[in-house]
Amino acid sequence: MQDKLRALLERFSRGELDTEEALRQIKNHSYLPVGDVAKLDICRVDRVGIPEAILAEGKNREDLLEISLAHLRATGSVIITRVSPEQLELLRSAELEGCTLEHNPVARTVVMKTGPATEKKGLVGILAAGTADLSAAEEARVVAEEMGCNVIYEYDVGVAGIHRLFPCLEKMAGADALVVAAGREGTLPAVVAGLVEAPVIGLPVSTGYGLGGGGEAALYSMLQSCSVLTVVNIDAGFVAGAYAAKIARRRSEYADRNIEEKR
Repeated sequence: MQDKLRALLERFSRGELDTEEALRQIKNHSYLPVGDVAKLDICRVDRVGIPEAILAEGKNREDLLEISLAHLRATGSVIITRVSPEQLELLRSAELEGCTLEHNPVARTVVMKTGPATEKKGLVGILAAGTADLSAAEEARVVAEEMGCNVIYEYDVGVAGIHRLFPCLEKMAGADALVVAAGREGTLPAVVAGLVEAPVIGLPVSTGYGLGGGGEAALYSMLQSCSVLTVVNIDAGFVAGAYAAKIARRRSEYADRNIEEKR
């Protein structure tokens, strides 16, 4: 998309386009209409560093396929979240030359690509308190990887057996940001945030039952933490992974600039 905008501006500078035509074409590049059902924000990654994801939940199969393929053609990749088995079957039936499709059954994500892989920058660490929290944690992992970060992860390290946590934190000592997923009482993110220097994103998960079930107790616990951390909504793996990746890439780019300036 940046190449298209650069070419457009070069044509404008050469006098091949007047101001009104240049503005019209820039506006056309800002989003991509898909029939009457969607307006895809295909420039979002260039504008804010986070790609638009296609939420499959609530969409019928045909609309999802049309939207996903439009995004893929325009940008070279698409992240689709909360994919049902029926939707996955239709996505897999689309035959596109040079397109790869990666399905993560735990995260319920699909990533389709036609372009080259993004250069890896920054390191994101992901922790999950229990195996019941894996769906949200894996969604965060997929998103952080697709945003061009290296990712390390350790699961089933909740506070009921806190001795499991410390070897994992040693492995993540170099992480630029951490996503910590937890359900039930949601204690793990506050504990981790009190032990590490890197920013921590608390990801409450809708596990647990009875009073405060469905992730509510986990969310309230993280919001009330006396440790300093950022908290996303219940099961918001995409948001947690994207936020961590944005931090990690910015820190990596800042470090690269410092190295260049010292040369």
